[in-house]
Amino acid sequence: MAMEHISENFEEIKNSIPGHVTLVAVSKTKPNDHIMEVYNCGHKIFGESKAQELVPKYEELPKDIKWHMIGHLQSNKVKYIAPFVDYIHSVDSFKILKTINKEAKKNERVIDVLLQMHIAEEETKFGLSWEEAEEILQSDAFKAMQNIRITGLMCMATFTEDEKQIRKEFRLLHNYFDRIKEKYFDGKDFFRERSMGMSNDYQIAIEEGSTMIRVGSNIFGKRQYT
Repeated sequence: MAMEHISENFEEIKNSIPGHVTLVAVSKTKPNDHIMEVYNCGHKIFGESKAQELVPKYEELPKDIKWHMIGHLQSNKVKYIAPFVDYIHSVDSFKILKTINKEAKKNERVIDVLLQMHIAEEETKFGLSWEEAEEILQSDAFKAMQNIRITGLMCMATFTEDEKQIRKEFRLLHNYFDRIKEKYFDGKDFFRERSMGMSNDYQIAIEEGSTMIRVGSNIFGKRQYT
């Protein structure tokens, strides 16, 4: 994609979304000059899905960028991003939450995270069931954690043309959010994020209460895999 289109695409999306919705520009597989094109529009929030791609970008690009880890994260990769990552969207197991807390502690940081809920009908999507999320939130091990802060939930809808299906799944995530907020985070203002919606469905997600969208191909063009 031509560079001028990237900034145009970004501005168009940014201007089309409500002020309370955070736009995460998904820069996975994209070169640094493409990221800088969006950064130079004044945008500082970028999403990556692989630790091994995120680390060199962090090292090479401006230090005021807020990096969001949005992909499935393996426990053995947490240590590489724990010193600097701003947000981890994809907490899909108790094991990964414990690892993030441990590595954040080593770096004397508190890392904001989202619990990734499984709401799609596709088996391939990662995420916690309602029961697994409750098991985490009720546990003494979680209550003792001092270096993570759960600020909300994240999901990925089924990849389908069926808008009813997508809405149903986003509504389920919103329902989970309301129930968890009431039961475990009542009065905690920091628990407020519903990270749902990507390039193909972010408008629907916003209508269904998303506070954070993850948009890549609509800004940067199709993914480039080497």
